Amino acid sequence: MSTPNPTNGAAAAAQPNNGRRRLLLRLVALVVIVGAIGFGLWYYTIGRWHEGTDDAYVNGNIVQITPQTIGTVVKINADDGNLVHKGDVLVEIDGSDARIALQQAEANLAHTVRQVRGWYSNAEGGQAVVATQRVALDRARADYTRRKDLAASGAISAEELAHAWDALIAAESSHAQAQQQLNTARALIDETVVAKHPDVQAAAAALRNAYLNDARSKMLAPVDGYVAKRSVQVGQRIQPGLALMAVVPLQQVWIDANFKETQLAQMRIGQPVTLHSDLYGGNVEFRGKVQSLGVGTGSAFSLLPAQNATGNWIKIVQRVPVRITLDAKELEKSPLRVGLSMAVDVNLHDQSGPALAQTAPTAPAFTTDVYQGQMEGAQVDIDRIVHENAGASANVAKR
Repeated sequence: MSTPNPTNGAAAAAQPNNGRRRLLLRLVALVVIVGAIGFGLWYYTIGRWHEGTDDAYVNGNIVQITPQTIGTVVKINADDGNLVHKGDVLVEIDGSDARIALQQAEANLAHTVRQVRGWYSNAEGGQAVVATQRVALDRARADYTRRKDLAASGAISAEELAHAWDALIAAESSHAQAQQQLNTARALIDETVVAKHPDVQAAAAALRNAYLNDARSKMLAPVDGYVAKRSVQVGQRIQPGLALMAVVPLQQVWIDANFKETQLAQMRIGQPVTLHSDLYGGNVEFRGKVQSLGVGTGSAFSLLPAQNATGNWIKIVQRVPVRITLDAKELEKSPLRVGLSMAVDVNLHDQSGPALAQTAPTAPAFTTDVYQGQMEGAQVDIDRIVHENAGASANVAKR
């Protein structure tokens, strides 16, 4: 009986193992080849037409609420996180000083109107004086002429003729003085009426200023939004320009995405963008459009720009900010907050847009008209005071 050879047994066992190894290697190679082909197809049809970054953040208008007059805070009507509407009173300061100044301005306007009325009366009285002096001058001239003829015939003495001459000179002087006073009075009122007189207009302007200071004792919300960064306290003495709080209109936020400079070659204004927020994760997708591409890198506009003219320079890929607008309806459904992180993917298929804006804006980027109404009542107050104090002179015609 022959003894089995162990070498032959090991060789027989190794053959199946080698076969399985070669099969696995072929499968791995096949998977790699298929994956490479799939990646190539994906990149050629999809991947090369998309650029993305997660260096993107929500940004928006932060409207500062600052006083325009000096005063002491007596009331705060909104706190952090509160929703406010345009025109709501956010902060009130003690308006006693402003009200006193307004009353003084009203009294000054009334006094000025009555003073101007007096100038009109002086002009009218001056006309009567000039007319009287003209009559006296004509009489003195006629008397002198008559006495001159009588003196030539010897009917009266030379002394009486001299007295007539003196009376004529005095009448001429009185008439000239009255005419000068009339001219002076007319110079104060010529080509105007009481309501349009320069002194009345100056007093009215002072009243408007006092009225505006009184209205500014209440600080209004310029836009609809949410209150943030409240720092003002009741009793605080505030100065013009001091930031008291901010109002953030979250319905008008946008995205500032910082792309590498190597990603901008095919990026254009108007291209569609898909975005995801870390706040909502992948459950919520936002859609937007490229609004503008930055005109410089972030480091170029930093407080301390990089100085690369040194011997130890190392090249670093720079990033350029790209602004992306969002769909207002999506923001209303899934609101975002300023400063949140976003993941951005730009679809580059549409190459029709420009890389830089080609036209200047035709409308303001952001505006408010809430302060225009603060002067509405001033003119009504001025008209009332002028009417009450002008009397019959309110509609005096031009002279």
